[in-house]
Amino acid sequence: MKIYNTLTRTVEEFVPYEEGKVKFYTCGPTVYHYAHIGNMRNYIGHDILDKTLRYLGYDVKRVMNITDVGHLKSDGDTGLDKMVIAMEREHKTSHEVAKFYTESFKKDCDLVNVKWPETVVPATS
Repeated sequence: MKIYNTLTRTVEEFVPYEEGKVKFYTCGPTVYHYAHIGNMRNYIGHDILDKTLRYLGYDVKRVMNITDVGHLKSDGDTGLDKMVIAMEREHKTSHEVAKFYTESFKKDCDLVNVKWPETVVPATS
C-alpha cells in the first residue's frame, strides 16, 4: 500500500514500525453539540484507513480521544469555552453534556457505518 507522507511530501510504500501490526491515534470529537456531516467526514476517513489496513492483513489497534473539556470557540485561543456555552444552553453539568453528546456521536458513527475504535478515552480520564 502506498500512502502520502506529509513530512517528506511524497507518496511512499507504507511500512509499519512493527511487522504486521499498526497502531494509530486519531483525534475524536469535542462533545459539546451534535456532529454534522462535515465532522463525520473526518471519522469516515479514519475508518476507511482502519478497514483498509485490516483488509490488507494488519493487526490494527486504533485509539481515539473524546474532548470533554476546554475547547475555545476560536482556533486563536480566544473566546468562550464551547463546553461552558453548552452547559449554559442546556442547563446541565459539563459531565452531563459530554455524556449526552458522546452517546449521540457514537450513534452517528453507527449510522454511517464507522467502526468504533477499540480504545476511546475521554480527555478527563
